[in-house]
Amino acid sequence: MTSTPTKDEGAGVPPAAKSSWSQFLKTITSFNGDLASLTAPPFILSSTSLTEYSSYWAEHPDLFVAPALDSSPQQRALHVLKWFLSTLKQQYSSRNEKLGSEKKPLNPFLGELFLGHWDHPTAGRTELISEQVSHHPPVTAYAIINAQHGVKLEGYNGQKASFARGTINVRQVGHAMLHLEKWDEHYLIQLPSLHIEGIIYGAPYVELNKSCTIVSSSGYVAKIDFSGKGWISGKKNSFTATLTKEGAKEVLYSIDGQWTGNFEIKEGKGKNVLESYNAKTNMTTPLAIAPLDSQDPLESRRAWSKVQAAIQAGDMDTTGVEKSKIENEQRELRKKEKEEGREWERRFFTRVEENKLFKTLAERVGIEPEPEKTDGVWIFDEAKAAKWGYGKKKEEAEKEAVLEN
Repeated sequence: MTSTPTKDEGAGVPPAAKSSWSQFLKTITSFNGDLASLTAPPFILSSTSLTEYSSYWAEHPDLFVAPALDSSPQQRALHVLKWFLSTLKQQYSSRNEKLGSEKKPLNPFLGELFLGHWDHPTAGRTELISEQVSHHPPVTAYAIINAQHGVKLEGYNGQKASFARGTINVRQVGHAMLHLEKWDEHYLIQLPSLHIEGIIYGAPYVELNKSCTIVSSSGYVAKIDFSGKGWISGKKNSFTATLTKEGAKEVLYSIDGQWTGNFEIKEGKGKNVLESYNAKTNMTTPLAIAPLDSQDPLESRRAWSKVQAAIQAGDMDTTGVEKSKIENEQRELRKKEKEEGREWERRFFTRVEENKLFKTLAERVGIEPEPEKTDGVWIFDEAKAAKWGYGKKKEEAEKEAVLEN
């Protein structure tokens, strides 16, 4: 299976799957609901749950903590921009390269968890907490914490997908927020839009489009413009980015290249290259997770283990049976909760009416909150997490909670 389209429709589809793929294409063409709810043909299914995608944010732990190590607010803003750009290949292209094409992930159930950590020789330990906080609409919340360097990323996101002219267009809703404890500095990160190409050929792949913004509490703004056609380099996955001071026209730094390959950081708008980064050669740090039998029953790989094994073995009958068991169990849980007049208790995150910090930063660059599309506004709850041994110590978190209330 190729990762790029050919001129022949269905070129990447196995012969035995041509009929089901054609039917799938007909379905999405006329479908008006959430495309994520559709059942894709077996050959395009992934054995990975969407809750695992949160790990793509920190597969380069040294770049994740780099902003905390610099005393200059301008340089910190540049470090944040570089780190963000370094995450894009893993988030939007790694599956295509590994599996031959983009696969449809498993739809997480409400309360599903994905927990792990990275150990890095200089960055130390970075913890990952990912939880499915909503099923309708699907929303994943996450927190990534490096206590040694006082760096925390938290956020939540869902997707709104539509189909037009052979392409699935995906607008990501939600946001991410990076906090540097030492400098009491925050960065609001807008999530990029994307489209999935190669659908009619059975070899889907992700391309980023439009633009996204990163705004800091220290007054720096980064804007990233994406181009699948590559107006600068003539290559796929191209982008240009600038870093400016809020309210000023002067470009402090500019970056251009490919988010899946090489990009260059330049001073101002000039040609003076300060640094080059190659996403292909910068190795990622593996995520460590608990052995399957030691995991919580709600953790992704344990909960989906039979489904994943069946997908990997190409046994679609067993895949359907085991997947239905999980889905039916979830329906019964929701039914029982409704009858008892209660709601599922999220383990690490809490829904709030408003995130004041987000609102303050978002207003500076015209980003609108959309709580109706993410089942509310979600924040990482330090007190909840402390009870499970994550984040701050339990006593410290509870003390802060009392002060805030």
